[in-house]
Amino acid sequence: MSADERARALFFEALEHLAREDYAAAEERLKAAHRLVPERVSVLTNLSAALVRQDKTAEAAQYAERAVTLDPANADGWLNVALCRKRAGAPLEALACCERSIAARPQHPDGWSSRGAALLDLQRPEEALASCDRAIALQADHAAAWSNRGLALNALQRFDEAVACHRRATELDARSAQAWTNLAVALGDLGRHDESLACYEKALALRPPPFALGDWLRAKMQVCDWDGFEPGCERTLAAVDAGERAASPFALLAVRSTPAQQRRCAQTYVKELFPPAPAQAPPPRGAGERIRLGYFSRDFRNNALSYLLAGLFEQHDRDRFELFGFSFGPQVIDAMRMRVEAAFEHFLDVSAKTDDEIARLARELGIDIAVDLKGLSGYARTGIFARRAAPVQVAYMGYPGTMGAPYIDYLIADRIVVPERELRHYSECVVWLPHTYWANDSKRPIAQRTPRRAEAGLPEKAFVFCCFNNPAKITPDAFGVWMRLLAAVEGSVLWLLDHNAAATRNLRAEAQARGIASARLVFAPQLESAAHLARHRLADLVLDTFYYNAHTTAADALWAGLPVLTCPGEAFASRVGASLLHAVGLPELIAASPADYERLALSLATEPGRLAKIRKKLADNIATHPLFDTALFTRHIEAAYAAMRERSLQGLRPQRFTVPDCSRPSTGDTC
Repeated sequence: MSADERARALFFEALEHLAREDYAAAEERLKAAHRLVPERVSVLTNLSAALVRQDKTAEAAQYAERAVTLDPANADGWLNVALCRKRAGAPLEALACCERSIAARPQHPDGWSSRGAALLDLQRPEEALASCDRAIALQADHAAAWSNRGLALNALQRFDEAVACHRRATELDARSAQAWTNLAVALGDLGRHDESLACYEKALALRPPPFALGDWLRAKMQVCDWDGFEPGCERTLAAVDAGERAASPFALLAVRSTPAQQRRCAQTYVKELFPPAPAQAPPPRGAGERIRLGYFSRDFRNNALSYLLAGLFEQHDRDRFELFGFSFGPQVIDAMRMRVEAAFEHFLDVSAKTDDEIARLARELGIDIAVDLKGLSGYARTGIFARRAAPVQVAYMGYPGTMGAPYIDYLIADRIVVPERELRHYSECVVWLPHTYWANDSKRPIAQRTPRRAEAGLPEKAFVFCCFNNPAKITPDAFGVWMRLLAAVEGSVLWLLDHNAAATRNLRAEAQARGIASARLVFAPQLESAAHLARHRLADLVLDTFYYNAHTTAADALWAGLPVLTCPGEAFASRVGASLLHAVGLPELIAASPADYERLALSLATEPGRLAKIRKKLADNIATHPLFDTALFTRHIEAAYAAMRERSLQGLRPQRFTVPDCSRPSTGDTC
């Protein structure tokens, strides 16, 4: 048999393996064929496809580029190069390669579908939608085009249409784990969490995309489906420990994960999706000018983050700081958006720009300190910071943990949420603020009218335990404590947030299974902020969740005068409740262990005088303690920014430090 014949046989064997998605076996045969016929374009093209599907992007790019060099009209080769460019974080180059593929084969849907995906990476969803429509016009059953069309509609916030497209993609290619994952995400965006979970489970049964295991676990927690919960946690954490692309970091926060596991997970995630881009850090501007401070967020609107930070934005010292808001979220006009816009000297809607364009704009504007208010939470734009938007880059507020990213210089925290013993688990230089890292708006309104308990579905005389956290934070161990408390405190009820119908149904069933009548769980509808704060007056005590505490919800309760009982763990997200309670002068509500938490809750529920003293103390402390002193907090965080800026001007590397307490007599340091 000649070399050409052996190569041909190997090539067709490889095609069979590609069809079965056995990419390693296909790679082996195609490399053997390549050694025999090194300039055969079909071998090079399919070899690059086999490699890229194993995430061997750099190697795949070499073969794909050789294929199109030998045959510039190789449409499939150009699509392989495009995929390599996409994976390398070069969306403009990916789009150009898709255009070359279309030019070579204009009537083939693959090029148009891939072009749609490239346009989505460039934040051009309208054009992406048109490109996908062209692909579907050429081939009505093109599953990838339907999937990409759904992603474009998602980006345009046309969620119902997006779900229909993703569902069509799964009908056309039921073996595509990515299609099932896309459908799961779209259903989650619509709050159809039980359907979303079912789709994640279908994806996991196939060849799941990276990080799908954590998404599945998070989806289960969103509906409080605890069947197989502990094995699911163990499986996910074991995969994280092994360095696998198992979960997004956000998925780990609400389970019993260690700071070390959270850092490992974040580093794996960032390395895969947001690696450092080649853009160099801009040099610091000269001293003597106002510090140009850029806040970057999706949530400059009626959103929890803006409710907390609006006062900070307004209180910033305009003689020392020039404020820039970079908004990459939906273009909405609501009361909070108008207030936040007015607080910034420069408010820029950058939602239609790519990460590269936003970072370049920030550098052109001379931003000295870029503050990422999203971190690694949902809809983050971490790629902006991977491209160095400013000489100093800071993580704050939006994500309670390390980002594991080499380009985030500082993490703003306090000594409770990040104790010194845990510093090794944070990739950033931690800056400790006095009292608490948590910002609050001292002008946040509470409705004057308090509803009657009967209006909220609560019994008039009973003790009301309360937890308005997202149901994804509720874990079986915490719920078990709560049910034992209901059993011990006659007539008491647990007041929860009615977040989604599946979670409500499952929590009622869990209560029944633990011997508690489901009617003793009362679910509150979602209300606008002022009315929501006012109804806190109807409850007696907040029971915090364990691994991902109440954060905004704890601040809400304390601001409304409702005590919060917490039990801190190891990780940042589990220690925020303790930080808030220290700052409002109520350390007696910080339990040392889950058993202590249960004993203390029972004591407070059965000793009215003890709880009344705590409520009186909280009412007094709201006005006298640092937690809700927005002006004091602003001086502290400004001192942190000034110190960061000074190190940058001196050409010094970032370094962790403690901000002095401005509320105490001067020790020589200044705020």
